[in-house]
Amino acid sequence: LCGYLNKLGIKGPIKTWKSRWFFYDENKCHLLYYRTAQDINPLGSIDLSSASFDSKVENGEGVFEIRTPSRVFTLKAISKQAMVYWLQQLQMRRWEFCNAQSRFPVGSSQLVKEPLAGRSSRCRVYVVDNEDFLPPVKTPTEAVGLKAASLPAPQTSTALQNISLKHPWTEIQNTVYNICGSKQLWGNNGNVFSFSEFQEHPENPDEEQEAEVEAGLNWARKARWMNSGFPGLPEELSREKNLMDKVSVLQQQILTLTEEVKSQKELVKLLHKALEAAQQEKRVSSMYLAAAGDKDRLELVRHKVRQIADLTSRLEALEQEKKELEQILTLRDSHIQELKEHVQLLMEKNHAKQEVIMALTEQMARELSDPLQEANTITAETLYKQQEEIEHLKDDIDAYKTQNQFLNSEIHQVTRLWTRVAENEKALLMKCACLQARNCQMESKYLTVLRKLQEAVPGLPSSHAELVRNLIQEALQWDVKEEAEEGFNLNPVSEYDEYGFMTVPDYEVEDWKLLAKIQALEIKSNNLRSQEVVEKPLRDRWNSVGELSPSAELKNLIRSGIPVEHRQRVWRWIVSRHCSHLPDHYQRLGAEHPACRQIELDLPRTLTNNKHFSSPTSQLIPKLRRVLLAFSWHNPAIGYCQGLNRLAAVALLVLEDEESAFWCLVHIVENLMPADYYSDTLITSQVDQRVFKDFLSEKLPRLMAHFEQYRIDVSLITFNWFLVAFVDSLVSDILLRVWDAFLYEGTKVIFRYALAIFKYNEEEILRIHDSVEIYQYLRFFTRMITDGRKLMNIAFNDLNPFPMKLLRNRRSMHREELEAELCELQQIKAAYVKERAEQGP
Repeated sequence: LCGYLNKLGIKGPIKTWKSRWFFYDENKCHLLYYRTAQDINPLGSIDLSSASFDSKVENGEGVFEIRTPSRVFTLKAISKQAMVYWLQQLQMRRWEFCNAQSRFPVGSSQLVKEPLAGRSSRCRVYVVDNEDFLPPVKTPTEAVGLKAASLPAPQTSTALQNISLKHPWTEIQNTVYNICGSKQLWGNNGNVFSFSEFQEHPENPDEEQEAEVEAGLNWARKARWMNSGFPGLPEELSREKNLMDKVSVLQQQILTLTEEVKSQKELVKLLHKALEAAQQEKRVSSMYLAAAGDKDRLELVRHKVRQIADLTSRLEALEQEKKELEQILTLRDSHIQELKEHVQLLMEKNHAKQEVIMALTEQMARELSDPLQEANTITAETLYKQQEEIEHLKDDIDAYKTQNQFLNSEIHQVTRLWTRVAENEKALLMKCACLQARNCQMESKYLTVLRKLQEAVPGLPSSHAELVRNLIQEALQWDVKEEAEEGFNLNPVSEYDEYGFMTVPDYEVEDWKLLAKIQALEIKSNNLRSQEVVEKPLRDRWNSVGELSPSAELKNLIRSGIPVEHRQRVWRWIVSRHCSHLPDHYQRLGAEHPACRQIELDLPRTLTNNKHFSSPTSQLIPKLRRVLLAFSWHNPAIGYCQGLNRLAAVALLVLEDEESAFWCLVHIVENLMPADYYSDTLITSQVDQRVFKDFLSEKLPRLMAHFEQYRIDVSLITFNWFLVAFVDSLVSDILLRVWDAFLYEGTKVIFRYALAIFKYNEEEILRIHDSVEIYQYLRFFTRMITDGRKLMNIAFNDLNPFPMKLLRNRRSMHREELEAELCELQQIKAAYVKERAEQGP
């Protein structure tokens, strides 16, 4: 792809068209341009890989634009057909290059893989795809291709108009190469000097970028030049059949060489000036070096300083004179403008007078001529003008149709390129997320090894123990270093989540800080691995949910977890289904209550790992106080029970509104939990602990046998789980997913997740063979669960079947047993009191 095009050059207010030879470099997707087809070095290049093309009818026939991120190049072809051909070819070459560049290396299994195709097949696919917009244009051989290189370059009005003054050394190189090439063709085998050491690099790459041209391209251009119609080619002349054709070719060559000689004379003048300046500098340097002593050299320096001062003063005087001349020129320009306006006014007056004269003349002619003939003349003239106007409009319509077809094809191709880049970017982000997740897993395993060594420090030698402590301290400082070094993070773990919970627990014990670091890495790894694979499809499913209504599909969605942006809406819907909001009921429940003292004691101990409750001055503390007081008045049978503060706090964090949080608390206590769950005796809570032990024996017999062997009472750990629905036991992300299903399905979810927690850590617990260590592990092992998806699968899949009817039967049976035991205890207590009373003091 090569040929002559006119390039619009802008130098200040001056805009000129310059003829340039353009050549497409398929290796770099650059469009190189030269002054002539015989030049060896390009004047600049245009990067097509990120460029777009445009053609506007109002710019003129054959004019089109290449828009790069840094500059807009305006080019002009010799005809409309040549312009459309260039645009189609450039589109096709850009598409081929972008397709080749967008392919991923072998081994990226997650990325889109496409089979490599030959250039011909790619061209064929592109042409077929583009036929819907703009039909392919035949190659204009007279303006494009190697044949165009043999034709003389388009002539310009002046000799220097076509020379690029921004690249003098490139012009000199090309000229010397052409002259030497001519001599060699005529049989002169003399040595030729090279200017390769003096190639000038332009200071402004945005104006014209100088491109490197491979050796093979140079030889190809040289071969084209040798095969062109320049002097010294007897083979070309012998192939001419007509003597007149030979004469015209020779005359054209003479004109070309004459113009070339003129341009070389101008270049020689420029070189003479540069040479004189260099010789003057050399003479001064020689005088300075030839001076005998320091005084002479100092005198020379002073002389130079005086010369510089003199030149500076002369320069200032010239600048002042320049400013004065500019002011005079401005005044003259304004005066000329006034004169032009005056002349224009006179011309308009003259034109108006001429129109009046013509009108009067036509009127007199009409009066003197036959009315019928006059009407025929006017009709013929009008018809002729209308026909001309119709022809012009047809031409405009054709031009706009061509422009519209090309712009449609350009938009279509750019859209496809953008889509492919977006897909590649998405695939790279997924791969990066997987690599980061894998890195987090490796770091977590490394920290786990350090923790094991930390536990074994007392038994290690002093040198080894010190090394372990240093490694632990270095590992604890990783976060600070990574924040300073990494420029971005795909899924950073911030200090607090969306609801204000600390993502990494702040353990007070020094030995547990490493445990907190391991937990943070596990959270980050799980987030990275599930972001694209699980979370995004789940969020898309929730976005498609319109009006909420009970269904099996909604139940499965809620079990999978409600996204943050939908959680508040879904919770409000669940609560409103079971609790009828009485108007102004909440506002009437704000008076003092006997439970105020206990409430005030529990407020500072509520969700200490949440920034919205960690301080006495937090904004949610007063709201929580009002919600608990309102519930104490609403349900006097319960009043206030320790644990309700944490339930109400979670409801406030999600629902934000006090009244909504109050009704959520009412729904939990009065609808979800069995009666007497929060009474003074907590009898139903004790019943649930016995039911849970039965389920633990049935679902996890090995673990229950292990507990019985070491006399572990799991109710000491699990009682608080059931009372506050895992608040302060699980990490916030998993806790809120448990609450999503708990609010919708009821207490059966608490049993499922309690069993799933023990199933999740069963193997770890079975490896501990000491009752004290087992209790210590059970104190914090729920905080180490970071894979919420795995826990959810265990709770709702691995533990099936889990019928609600069985749960009710077990509760009824254990309640009867517990009530009988309590009655027996009351009888024993009464008998003991009676016996003591009879014995007397």
